[in-house]
Amino acid sequence: MGNDIAAQIDPRDELVTHLGVLRAFALSLCRNGTLADDLVQETVMKAWKSIDSFEVGSNMRAWLFKILRNTYYTSYAKARREVADVDGVMGENVAVKPDHDGRLAYADFLKAFEQLPDDQREALTLVGASGFAYHEAAEMCGVATGTIKSRVNRARQRLIELLDLSPDDSLELTDRGTMAVVVAGQSVRRG
Repeated sequence: MGNDIAAQIDPRDELVTHLGVLRAFALSLCRNGTLADDLVQETVMKAWKSIDSFEVGSNMRAWLFKILRNTYYTSYAKARREVADVDGVMGENVAVKPDHDGRLAYADFLKAFEQLPDDQREALTLVGASGFAYHEAAEMCGVATGTIKSRVNRARQRLIELLDLSPDDSLELTDRGTMAVVVAGQSVRRG
């Protein structure tokens, strides 16, 4: 008869009766009241979600303690792998620009690039985007090395003006993917 009554009681109702001992156990593990409260809350949430796996009639307190203990050690192990970066120095070193910044800069670059004369676009594509040496680009275009250097320099200066950059700003594209698009999307034009 006792088992019939236990089977009728919803295990969710029993959860709240163990909050005090759960908090005491959490405090013994983490020694911080705020963290202990968070740990108890997370334990109760996990228990609530998986209440169907609780075997009615078994020891609810032991089941909750096991969840709390596993949650604590999982978060502890995770925290050990994390680096505290209070002043943001580490974050600045690993931060990446959002993708949309690269696309916007690339769109602006393409507009400016299209305004260059054909010979300057050709020289800049060969030397800047494709990575050929000046003498190699000169040989491909059938002009002197100095002519290629001059065309590249004039093209860079014009891009600085068109993109409203200071002479110290970098004209490098944001990533290799963008560079590959430039190389693949530009046909070498001869003037």
